Amino acid sequence: MVHVNLAARPEFLAGDHTRLRELLHPAKQPLALGYSMAHGILAPGARSKRHRLTSSEVYYIIAGRGRLTVDDAVVAVEPGSVVYVPPGGTQSLDNVGPTDIVFLCLVDPAWRPEDEEVLE
Repeated sequence: MVHVNLAARPEFLAGDHTRLRELLHPAKQPLALGYSMAHGILAPGARSKRHRLTSSEVYYIIAGRGRLTVDDAVVAVEPGSVVYVPPGGTQSLDNVGPTDIVFLCLVDPAWRPEDEEVLE
């Protein structure tokens, strides 16, 4: 078993300019996983940089309100929203509310720097 506490994970600024804490990653923990999971925060009025991954990604919105754009499609997100982003999908998240957007993201296969391209 591996137990992780969010508060114990270091926060960093991701390439897309969201604040992340990596929770589970098979390259950094003794895990038999094919995916990675991170906790993210995007401040009010902020937008993540457009980016794409060679992996698929799933967002689960915990708090806040915004718009997630994937290629030419835009969807409103709020607590409880789950959005699947296919491999190669160009994506960005806009925080249109007065509070942080807080989310979990799963990347499958597990996130690697060489699999991500920031487009701006």
